[in-house]
Amino acid sequence: MSLGYAEKLSFIEDVGQVGMAEFFDPSHVLQCKIEELAKMIQKSKHLVVFTGAGISTSCGIPDFRGPKGIWTLQREGKDLPKASLPFHRAMPSMTHMALVELERAGILKFVISQNVDGLHLRSGIPREKLSELHGDSFMEMCPSCGAEYLRDFEVETIGLKETSRKCSNAKCGAKLKDTVLDWEDALPPKEIDPAEKHCKMADLVLCLGTSLQITPACNLPLKCLRGGGKIVIVNLQKTPKDKKADVVIHGFVDKVVAGVMETLNMQIPPYVRIDLFQIILNQSLSRDERYINWTLRVHGLTSQLPFIESVEVSFSDNHNFKDAVLDEQPFIIKRRTTETETFDIFLKINYSEGCDCLSTKITIPFKYEVSTEEHEEETIDKEAVLQSLREKAVEESSCGQSGVVERRFVSEPRSETIVYATVTNLRTFHCQQSVLANGDLKWKMEGSGTTSRKRSRTGKRKPRA
Repeated sequence: MSLGYAEKLSFIEDVGQVGMAEFFDPSHVLQCKIEELAKMIQKSKHLVVFTGAGISTSCGIPDFRGPKGIWTLQREGKDLPKASLPFHRAMPSMTHMALVELERAGILKFVISQNVDGLHLRSGIPREKLSELHGDSFMEMCPSCGAEYLRDFEVETIGLKETSRKCSNAKCGAKLKDTVLDWEDALPPKEIDPAEKHCKMADLVLCLGTSLQITPACNLPLKCLRGGGKIVIVNLQKTPKDKKADVVIHGFVDKVVAGVMETLNMQIPPYVRIDLFQIILNQSLSRDERYINWTLRVHGLTSQLPFIESVEVSFSDNHNFKDAVLDEQPFIIKRRTTETETFDIFLKINYSEGCDCLSTKITIPFKYEVSTEEHEEETIDKEAVLQSLREKAVEESSCGQSGVVERRFVSEPRSETIVYATVTNLRTFHCQQSVLANGDLKWKMEGSGTTSRKRSRTGKRKPRA
């Protein structure tokens, strides 16, 4: 989880058992359990996956209760671990993307997560098939109309507090709230109700990377038992629910899931991150009508851009404007020209830490025209553009591809808004099985790309002793 999230939580003396010992099944035992789990998934008609912090540690996000967990180190009076990348640049793990493939194949019916890192949504799990029990650090919601806003920055508050933004629905406009629960907050019905429903329907609940200590969330998997469902737990530490499980696997979650996907002969899809930014070019006649005053802005759709470090601005050779480097947000440059001049504005968008590519180059043609239309909007198939960018990134095994997903014009005062989508991260996954000298199987897992760096229906969430 985000270290910032842990620091924002209200202080409580007892956070449950921490510093828990880790156990590893022998490789031959692990392989047998992987094959058994694969068979159970293959036979399952209603698979539900229940996830905890352990599935995100390979993304560079520390857990809470492990030997180097945040709460473990706090209790020992040691320095907290440092995230390898900013929280907002963390990418889904091999496990996250394997779950996406299982969902696309119709095998996985529902995901229940205790994490607030938002990686299930970023990976591609549909919102209607996901319960984020404890909230999402990148999600704001409107308490009035229920609209949700997934941000590319970490929301500044937790505890269901009002944020600094408002609902963009013209008929609403209410102040938005964060979605992350504090210790005293009850699990929202919107999340707990479908979670309970699917656990009761499940013939298999697969618990991944969770110590199953936070109540009432930890009791959700048990709801499948009454209908004859089975529970499988994959975790490095022992859990209070191990005796209720049909299979308990002690091993790294990524390694276990990679083995299951290989056994099922299923590929783990790549993760392609696409970020959006907009360029706004405003033009207006000077008072004496001899010049065109223009302003160019580069910024986010709703706020600042956490993934852009700076913008370098230059111009075509037929113009003598001085080049500029914009290194503070908002990125704005102002110039004036004559009414008849035409030229190109060249932008080099330099990305910040956590992006796989260094920069993207964009050309903006400048020409002053008087439009007869008050408002114009170019018709662009946004989803087709996004899909094309994903395919190119995977085919070329690189990032930096960009495309226009929206373009709007306003005649008076003249303004052009262009929304760009750009590929900033690509991560592909490969796993290979090899036989050791003693006959055991060994997994080699590779992930190419950059890696970064708890609640009740009516009561409060509580750590289990």
